[in-house]
Parts: sequence; C-alpha cells; structure tokens
Amino acid sequence: MSDTRQKNQRLLAFMAESRGESPMAVRGGTEPPVAKREPESLASTEQLMEEVCQRKNLEMALKRVQANKGSPGVDGMTVQKLPGYLRKHWPTIREQLMSGTYQPQPVKRVEIPKPDGGVRKLGIPTVLDRFIQQAVMQVLQGRWDRTFSEHSYGFRPGRSAQKAVAQAQQYLAEGYRWVVDIDLEKFFDRVNHDILMGRTAKRVSDKRMLKLVRAFLNAGVMENGLVGPTDEGTPQGGPLSPLLSNLMLDDLDRELQRRGLRFVRYADDCNIYVRSVRAGRRVMASIARFITTKLKLKVNESKSAVARPWERKFLGMTFTWNREPKRRIAPKALARFKERIRELTRRTRGISLTQMIEQLSRYLNGWRAYFGFCQTPSVLVEMDSWIRRRLRSVVWKQWKRGKRRYAELRLRDVGKDLAARTAGSPHGPWRLARSPALSFALPNAYFQSLGLPTLGCPADDVTSRTAVYGPVRTVV
Repeated sequence: MSDTRQKNQRLLAFMAESRGESPMAVRGGTEPPVAKREPESLASTEQLMEEVCQRKNLEMALKRVQANKGSPGVDGMTVQKLPGYLRKHWPTIREQLMSGTYQPQPVKRVEIPKPDGGVRKLGIPTVLDRFIQQAVMQVLQGRWDRTFSEHSYGFRPGRSAQKAVAQAQQYLAEGYRWVVDIDLEKFFDRVNHDILMGRTAKRVSDKRMLKLVRAFLNAGVMENGLVGPTDEGTPQGGPLSPLLSNLMLDDLDRELQRRGLRFVRYADDCNIYVRSVRAGRRVMASIARFITTKLKLKVNESKSAVARPWERKFLGMTFTWNREPKRRIAPKALARFKERIRELTRRTRGISLTQMIEQLSRYLNGWRAYFGFCQTPSVLVEMDSWIRRRLRSVVWKQWKRGKRRYAELRLRDVGKDLAARTAGSPHGPWRLARSPALSFALPNAYFQSLGLPTLGCPADDVTSRTAVYGPVRTVV
C-alpha cells in the first residue's frame, strides 16, 4: 500500500470517528448492510447533507480531487496539503456543513485563450471547496442524472462527446441533413441564480443543501487582488458547475423533446437536426425566443446558424456529405493540432530528441483518445508522416555540421556516396527531412522505439527497414 493511500485511510478513519461511526470499514472491516435506496421523496431529500458527509462519499471525493490535481485557490493551499488540513479541521467543517453555516471562499479568476479568439474565464475554488463541491456533486448527480434527457451527453457518467457526435451522425443517416446550430453566449457567466435555485429547490428539500449551493454561487471572485460579487453565472472550474449547468438546461431539453425534435446537447453546445432549411429557420427563431424569455440566456447570433452539417463543426468534429455520412476532424481542430505540434517540435527548443518525443507523446495520446474515432484514417496517416518529417528535420539540425552529419549517416548504414551528397547539400532541414538518406537512417521504427505513438494505422515507407531496428542511440 502506498504512503498516500495509507495517509488517506488514516484520515478517513479519523473523519469517521469524528461523527461517531466505527472506523473498521476504513481499515478493511465490514459495515452494516445498507438498505436499498427507494425512489426520491421529500423525506429522503431531507438527509442529503448526511449523505454528503458519509465516509464512502468523502473517500471518493478526496480521491477525485487528488487525481485532478489542479492549481491552488485564493488561500494558496495545494492538493498535497488537503489531507493534513482535513485531519486537523474536519470536525469543525463537518459541524458547519451539518448546521448549514459553511461559507466558501471566493474563487480565483483565471483567463485562458479560446481557440477561436477571446478568452474563457475560469473560477478556481480553493482545494477545500473543491473537495466539498465534489462530495455534494456525487450525491446530487446520483439522484438527478436518471431524470435528465437521453439527448444530453455532457458531464454525465457513461456518456461522452464521442457518443454525442455518433448520435448526430445517426440523424444525418436518417435524412435530417440540416442542422440548427445554437451557441449560447457566455453561458457559464450568465446563468440566472434565482432561476437556477428555483430549479434546485424543486428537487431538493434539505435547506442546508440549498444554502450551501447558494453560498457557492455567491462566493465572489478574486481578480487582481480584489474580491467582487457574483450576481449571476456558475464559474467554470469547480466540480459542481457542470451538474448545475445540466440542471439549468434541462428545461431546454424537455422543450425540444416536447416538440418531437431530434437534437444532441453537450453542455452549452446544442445541435438540432431537421429535414429542410425552412424548418430549420422556424426552429431557430422559436427556440431562441424560448431561451431568451424562459431561461433568461442569450443566443450568440454570430456563432449560431442554420446550415448543412458538413459546413459546421460539433465538438471538434464534422461530417462528410455522402449518403452514408462519415465522421471527420473539423478543419479548425486540425489547424490547432498542427499549431501545437509546431510548438513542441520547434528546431530551436534546445532539448534532446528523447525529451521532445516524451512531451510530444503525452499530447498525441490525449489527442488520439478523442479524435482517433474519426472515419477518415488517411488524415491520421498524413499527420503521422508530417510529424516524423518534423522530427527528422530536428535531428538534422542537431547534427549541425557536415562532418558529423556524414558520420551519423554512415553509422546508420547509409552508403558513402549518398551520405556525402546529403551531408553536403545546400538545402535546409525541412527539405532534407524527405531525402532517401534520412528516411533510411531514421525510419519509422526508430521513432516508435523512442516511444512516439502513431495516430493512424502504421504505414511502411518504401525506404523503411523491414527488420527490427537495432539498439537506439539517443540524439543529443
């Protein structure tokens, strides 16, 4: 058992003892059987805060916060310091939660650039508030998730952006080849607190929980050293915000279902599929009116449109216009990908090839996990080839002068004449990265042996060696 796990177990045992429970279960003992949960009722919701403070729920929340890591909030406390802080202060914190007097600290404002321009404002709660939000979210999501629409895919267990895109593809295959693409302007910054709390009160009767949710919404934002009030919005960055956003937009889902429309929603991205442009314009006008009047939100007219699905992007993906539509990566997503690869493989970074591939691999693995389910594999194969060409140009640049370049090529079994012509060539690294000498000296297998993942199906170059590449020499 790791030191971190042992510390967590001791901490949870202490937290269990502080509320009068036996710590046996924390140390691996047995617990009394728990009765099967009945359908939600007024009496059951009155015990929500007790469920939040149960050992198993707290254990899950602590593990999740530790796994997510994240930056410190306004108090500067790191994730690593959270267990020690809870060990010392948990009885007081629990008493505040149970009495409905807990007061969250303001969130720290952080701005990150958006891919299409502008900035996205994040609100980073303190580590302690993230822990409590996570514990609350787990209890509320367990009750609410089954009531949400089957067409809602964002921030829900068992659902994903890939499943949302696959459902949109199914609508296209059924003949609904016009999309009403609705973009909500600054949704997370403009959620009306009163409307949101009204939706919450319909599902929650525990007044302590309602006070806690309201306290998180009104905690304030620290920006440039000053704390300002938050009269609207659910700042992105806290574990509770996605669940509250799904609750807020549940009315939109119900309205679309009531009208019998085919739609897919992922957080604030909502696509409705219809058979004609006329129907699309009619739906756009009526739904925009519903969003404005009922939800008190605003539709971003510059980013919303009625168009063909292959002219729009949805969650980084788009579709072909074929009778059997295929998923493909949106051009803007590919452009962002290539921009990031250029940053990671810049020839003047001054790091070894091994270090570069290690950093590159982390990004490629994450990117492939999301975009690898596209149905245009030729694009992925092309990107693989382009990445290897950039790495070959990096190696050529690091070899610096003709004498060393010649020696390195000969060491990799390149013929004397070809090695001499390539080492003495006046062309630059990018041009020579496609030369027969470098393709033979640094084949695909060499980069794979250094840990470079492939995005598509491995494709053998005509100049690649068919045998297993020998011992790897690190290029410094």
